[in-house]
Amino acid sequence: MRIVIATDAWAPQVNGVVTTLSETSEQLRREGHEVRMLTPEGRRSFPMPTYPEIRLTIFEGGSIRRELDDYDPDCVHIATEGPVGLAVRAWCLRRRIPFTTAYHTQFPEYVRARFPVPIGWTVRLLKWFHRPAVRTMVPTEGMRRTLLERGFKDVVIWTRGVKTDLFTPDDPFDFDLPKPIWVYVGRVAVEKNIEAFLDLPLPGSKVIIGDGPDRERLAREYAHCHFLGYRFGKELASCLAGSDVFVFPSKTDTFGIVMLEAMACGLPVAAYPVTGPVDVVKRGVTGCLDDDLAAACSRALELNRSDCRQYAESRSWRFSTRQFARNLAPRQPLAARA
Repeated sequence: MRIVIATDAWAPQVNGVVTTLSETSEQLRREGHEVRMLTPEGRRSFPMPTYPEIRLTIFEGGSIRRELDDYDPDCVHIATEGPVGLAVRAWCLRRRIPFTTAYHTQFPEYVRARFPVPIGWTVRLLKWFHRPAVRTMVPTEGMRRTLLERGFKDVVIWTRGVKTDLFTPDDPFDFDLPKPIWVYVGRVAVEKNIEAFLDLPLPGSKVIIGDGPDRERLAREYAHCHFLGYRFGKELASCLAGSDVFVFPSKTDTFGIVMLEAMACGLPVAAYPVTGPVDVVKRGVTGCLDDDLAAACSRALELNRSDCRQYAESRSWRFSTRQFARNLAPRQPLAARA
């Protein structure tokens, strides 16, 4: 199939959406599909207010329409609700072409964390965006239930995977810091609830890997914590393997691929019992969930690291991508387009 995936989240951004789409497109090509990524790359754009790492396209609707007309895709998937996603959505509706969408981020909660905008307003906007889609894909059953309760229709599961050949317990990094090592990996932003982790009265050392709009402020306010900035690939895997517990304080993630990456490195997870962790963590085996995050951290420290690795090995990008492909909505039977 010729598949178009439209996304406003793309490199050089570093987040779960970019990881998911990169791995999925690569795996689709391995499965024999043609994939065209429609992204902000190479287009006119401006930095998103309060979040300059994210660039939003501007005045690119015409070029996107021409690109879609020339490519003539069998399937269209819209991954994000930004300018690129809106342009592709409009093209599909004008030409009566079926498409699928994805709900990667709890956007209403993210907006509310930064601006005094009622969650209900953003939910209504998102329902308008996703309503014409044949299917809306979400990463967990918990997120599917949440959207159905909010009035979304035709919501299906598209799970996530982990590269177990990259993320391994091998070659652990020696932090040369007081033990135990509590580590967080992800965006350093207010919506990730990082301060709930930084405020915990935990023994040992806290390590924060990643960057974002709040890193500079938090590094000043929590000078006793260790902010390392971005780490990638083997270096990131080594840092995870050299830690003792992965702390995931977010209450707004729909999945949290970094939790799987941590487990693949033999690292148990401590998190709140909310959407994302409740679907990813095997309680008492690969991590501990508790409204008291400090209690979850203490219990997670006692878990068997080999159980975490074994669980991660059962989650592959190949399985995730085949699930994604089954959820797509071809324009017409492939035999008719041959």
